[in-house]
Amino acid sequence: MPHSKSAKKRLRQSVKRNLRAKSIKNALKSQRKKFLSAVASGDQALAAAEFRRAAKAYKQAAAKGVIHVNAASRTESRLAQRLNALTEQQRPV
Repeated sequence: MPHSKSAKKRLRQSVKRNLRAKSIKNALKSQRKKFLSAVASGDQALAAAEFRRAAKAYKQAAAKGVIHVNAASRTESRLAQRLNALTEQQRPV
């Protein structure tokens, strides 16, 4: 347990930040799952809409410092690859 006044405050702040970060990370996972299920269903319009939501969520999480900026970019890029693969499959030859 912290003894000094400043250490007690740091503990309170870290608990609050950890709860906020956990909430944001769970939201990111949920959004990623929604996108992947839309890709699996084959609905291109729904997948594109879910991709935009997921990309925005990842950028916001990176801006808040919940995840690293490069991790957000890498994940967004991988999701975009899935969306592009779906688009290529449905494109008439």
